[in-house]
Amino acid sequence: MEQIRSAFRTYGYFSSDGLEYIITDPRTPAPWVNVISNGDYGLVISQAGSGYSFLTHASLNRITRWEQDLIRDEWGKYLYIRDLETGLTWSAGYQPAGRDLEDYRVRHGLGYTVLEARRAGIAHSLTVFVPGHDPCELWILRLENKGSQRRRLQVVSYFEWLLGAAPDWHREFHKLFIETWYRADAGLLLATKHLWELPAGDEIGWNRSWPYVAFHTASPAPSSFEGDKRAFLGRHGRLEAPQSLTAPQASNTQGRFGDAIGSLRVEVTLDPGESKEVVFVLGAARNEEQALSLGRKYQDVTRAHEALRQVQRFWRELVGSLTVKTPDEALNRMVPWLIYQAVSGRLFARTAYYQTGGAYGFRDQLQDSLIWLLLGRPERTLEQIKLHAAHQYREGIVLHWWHPLAETGSKSDYSDDLLWLPFALLYYLRETGDFAALEERVPYYDGGAGTLKEHALKAFEVALSRRSPRGLPLILGADWNDGLNAVGKKGRGESVWMAHFLYFLLTGWSELPVLDAATRERFQTEAQSLKAATNLHAWDGEWYWRATTDSGRVLGSRNSPEGKIFLNAQTWAVLSGLAPLERARTALASARKYLYQPYGPLLLAPAYTRPDPEIGYLTRYAPGLRENGGVYVHAACWAVLAERKVNGVGSAYELWKSFCPAHRGQDADAYQAEPYVMPGNVDGPLSPTPGRAGWTWYTGSAAWNLRAIVEGLLGLEATLEGLKLEAQLPEDWDGYRVIRRYRGTTYQIRVRRAEPGEARGLWVNGKPWDNPVLPQAIGEVLSVEALV
Repeated sequence: MEQIRSAFRTYGYFSSDGLEYIITDPRTPAPWVNVISNGDYGLVISQAGSGYSFLTHASLNRITRWEQDLIRDEWGKYLYIRDLETGLTWSAGYQPAGRDLEDYRVRHGLGYTVLEARRAGIAHSLTVFVPGHDPCELWILRLENKGSQRRRLQVVSYFEWLLGAAPDWHREFHKLFIETWYRADAGLLLATKHLWELPAGDEIGWNRSWPYVAFHTASPAPSSFEGDKRAFLGRHGRLEAPQSLTAPQASNTQGRFGDAIGSLRVEVTLDPGESKEVVFVLGAARNEEQALSLGRKYQDVTRAHEALRQVQRFWRELVGSLTVKTPDEALNRMVPWLIYQAVSGRLFARTAYYQTGGAYGFRDQLQDSLIWLLLGRPERTLEQIKLHAAHQYREGIVLHWWHPLAETGSKSDYSDDLLWLPFALLYYLRETGDFAALEERVPYYDGGAGTLKEHALKAFEVALSRRSPRGLPLILGADWNDGLNAVGKKGRGESVWMAHFLYFLLTGWSELPVLDAATRERFQTEAQSLKAATNLHAWDGEWYWRATTDSGRVLGSRNSPEGKIFLNAQTWAVLSGLAPLERARTALASARKYLYQPYGPLLLAPAYTRPDPEIGYLTRYAPGLRENGGVYVHAACWAVLAERKVNGVGSAYELWKSFCPAHRGQDADAYQAEPYVMPGNVDGPLSPTPGRAGWTWYTGSAAWNLRAIVEGLLGLEATLEGLKLEAQLPEDWDGYRVIRRYRGTTYQIRVRRAEPGEARGLWVNGKPWDNPVLPQAIGEVLSVEALV
């Protein structure tokens, strides 16, 4: 553990239990944030104390204003601490007035963040979190007088109201609709907006009110409040030193005629050695009555702490659902953070710092939801599947994305989107054996309803109808790689990756006992047709090419001047089983030769150096960034799984380590991004900063990385027959332990190297077991030992 801690000494380190990342220097290379959400209300907070809050949708229903400036990171919700005797003022966090703080550190935890520091003899800690079920956030500020003199302090909150669709670039317009008022009887500052620019696709348009009441309160009762930005800052004022703080009290401005902010002042007196706590509450309620109720509830410090304990208990139990212990401490530390990132960041909040989203992506959250299967909570995956099925049209096409609240979206012309529904169902069925779920009826987006099985079969029908004359799938508006958005717009371009993906699904579904004989035979026939066409037309000699354009131009070929080889066309040739074994080996060897870098496998190489309108916006990225010749980490996780299938765990582990944040982040200035969560991408060799990571938190790589660990490194895979263990060890591992729940059985698994004279094999509850598919015992704990 000390080795891991010292490796991150520049800016921070993992706590001893791995459930916190402790930042000791706020001047990190980029904002290092936490994404905190209960599935409806959420917030994002950086190590500097900046960030924003939202309800249900981070872009359409933002509570506080925030500007995406990852260099300055100076927009947020802040607490000032002012000594009423000396006038000295500072902030609880590094922003906006905390540059002289002593002993500053930030503890990003699962469901909470704590900012700790000292200034002028006052020690303070600010704990920020979201209660488990209420639409609000709590800030618990603890103040302690370390000196020998009595101290009179004033604590002042500050943020800007947004109350609707973000960003509100035309603030001079939007501020005209915000109204604030103060309930002195409850110490509650309230706000609403008389306009909500919701893109609901109806005739109301910009003629609706924001249907919530935002609120801000504190304990003890505020001595004064401020609702106007100019009154708070002063003309040309700065957040570092607001002019109003020099006055004993705020101006108590409220109404509709200013630039709306939320600011409360509370007074705290501390004797020498004394400590006190102040709770601030910010939220958005259905109406004023609920706002009053929630405000009063959490003005109680005891209730606030109980809510914090409940949040911490929830996340600890969730990440404890899958326990992994290996000789690689970085891997062990990543597992709970991958779970937390996928659930809190991708499924609950659907937003972060690099991308402030809020919508559902049809393929995105379906893939993310597969993480529930690894945590023994398959019912949550099924809920997500049904939600997405309800955004499929009767014809089988789906929405590429849609907005909750507005329930509007974009009808997909992507070739792959609709197939992620049967993909998620296939994984759900392998995990649970719950074939009855296929008979659950779910509405279609445009009316009517069908069983989940019917939804899936409609997706197959559409996909099978989209074929070129030589039998390869059409790419249409794009496939998984959104940047190939010009390749097949005229309906002639082909996708080799889609051939692999569709083959994988056809063969997987043909094994399900719920298909009738005619459908099973058809799927098997179509799969063999795809396999033959792909191996006949798409093999380039040493690898599979990636796509053809409408004009017939081949992408990802040795004859391509740029973009000669694409990663997904090689890895999915392996994962799908479409490639014959020798071709699978050759394809991965080519990927290793041309794509693998010390910081992960590139999505394609070489990068495109100039825009190509026949390919799409992928070529318009700077060379080496994101999909254009960078490491797209989502796809890198698939490469780990492919390596395991062809070359064994040693190759899979070496590739996995190359892009693991907890390993890469040991050179934090070069890596730049948070070392405790997955990035979306890493710069490739044509970037001036190869190996630099970005686009953290809001990426599908978290859930896939966890699966790459469980299946690719630990050898545990759910099958229709049961949980399968293919035990292998990397060369420098002596063993590992994992606790995995599956179909009501808890498996406590230990894999280790056999000692001299020991027989290799598998034992269950101390008895020999000669099948890699483990037995099941609902409600029981099975002890499994594998000697290799």
